[in-house]
Amino acid sequence: MNITGISVAVIGAGTMGIGIAQVAAAAGHQVKLFDIALPVAAGALELLRQRLRKRVEAGKADARSTEALLANIQLAHSLSELADSGLVIEAVAEKLEIKQSLFRDLEMICSPTALFASNTSSLSITAIASALQHPERMAGLHFFNPAPLMKLVEIVSGLETRPATLATLQTLAQHWGKHSVHCRSTPGFIVNRVARPFYGETLRALEEQVADPATLDAVLRDAGGFAMGPLQLTDLIGQDINYAVTESIYHAFYQDGRFTPSLMQQERVVAGHLGRKSGRGFYRYGSDYAAPQPTFAALETGELPQSVTLHGDWSAMAELAQLLTGNAAAIKHPGQTSPTARIDDVTFMLTSGKAASQIAAEIGAPVVLFDLSVNYLHAPVIAISSAAQNTAPQTAKVIRLLQSLGKQVIHLPDYPGLLVMRTVAMLSNEALDVVNKGVANAADTDNALRFGVNYPQGPLAWGEKLGWQHILTTLENLQGYYAEPRYRPMPLLRRYAANYSGAEC
Repeated sequence: MNITGISVAVIGAGTMGIGIAQVAAAAGHQVKLFDIALPVAAGALELLRQRLRKRVEAGKADARSTEALLANIQLAHSLSELADSGLVIEAVAEKLEIKQSLFRDLEMICSPTALFASNTSSLSITAIASALQHPERMAGLHFFNPAPLMKLVEIVSGLETRPATLATLQTLAQHWGKHSVHCRSTPGFIVNRVARPFYGETLRALEEQVADPATLDAVLRDAGGFAMGPLQLTDLIGQDINYAVTESIYHAFYQDGRFTPSLMQQERVVAGHLGRKSGRGFYRYGSDYAAPQPTFAALETGELPQSVTLHGDWSAMAELAQLLTGNAAAIKHPGQTSPTARIDDVTFMLTSGKAASQIAAEIGAPVVLFDLSVNYLHAPVIAISSAAQNTAPQTAKVIRLLQSLGKQVIHLPDYPGLLVMRTVAMLSNEALDVVNKGVANAADTDNALRFGVNYPQGPLAWGEKLGWQHILTTLENLQGYYAEPRYRPMPLLRRYAANYSGAEC
């Protein structure tokens, strides 16, 4: 099949529609852009012309290729003009009835060999395709915003989608310079399903008054290694949009507790505090407002600890072992899986879902817990919590040591699981359920989160590196603490933690 010769139609000239049209046109396809409101399509195309030509004027794009791209996009005045299209992609309102009606009409207009694709982010491809006489030609083609820049495309198969349809779309995605992943049509597909805990755990911490938004975002961004903090990101996406996706997935999974929406986010939606587009969300925007700063621990000026010793297996966080000891070869005791340090008389260890005070009571020693990071050497921030039983000087000496290593310290309340650890544990748990249910394979699941939402590491790779037993222990401890099904470990996690090889991951 001549992939470049396929003519493409895009229906819907909103942000996603015009972005998809640009992607296809840039790859050399003849593109017809249709919107039920012709002025909307004409306006979107004119804005695209202006934006791309400004890039040429600024020396950021080539004039010839820009004009060739624009020449490849033509407005269609009616659906009938799409009759010769080899691929039709819809990006219209997220209403099942609207999409079904549209594809019924298209099936009567287009060639029997034409492929149909929906850019839906939440609706069932099987349900959309059920309106067709030939549902095997239908698949999901879910782009991420902005479509010209984001590398990921989720290719979604409905119950009747034929393999040839998927193969053609995968080849097209590659030709367009996209990284495609394949999944079955289930609520949220891969990204919107697996990513829910990234927002949910920070929203819960905010509800429980663990810290202010700027500090919570700094933990995930500057300590954890994520590109943006969850509250920043929901302000960028739009609180209404992010909340609607969570609510949709929550109901699609029959009110499963692990997808429970946040009342605090709902309140902002009701108040019209939608984020950047309304000037106010979890943050305020505009020239009159300065960005709030995280709350860091005060600089400690006392003496450094006299001794630091490591116990347990530090292979998953060798960078931190190197920082603490100045030796890249961390001390390892194979029989001990939990990395633990002794900083003078203080036990310093990675959180595993218990409160520091609970651990201090169990071992009869002062305790400081540290949060997870994707790379402790490069992260400018480290988050900790301390047991109530600690004396102030005991906690201060740990903070002093971390500050001497060039880290800003965020000293959170004694919050079980801290923030990055519980978030990654939940992400890994959900990703394993996606694999276990056959929604997607492990590689596509990890790649979807890496390329779709720019996670620093795929949740499965991260969980495997950290150790499935630690993920399981963290969730079991959180489930015990909250007595909620939200933190229940998935079956595949239990299998991997019980010494399965985890080769699929």
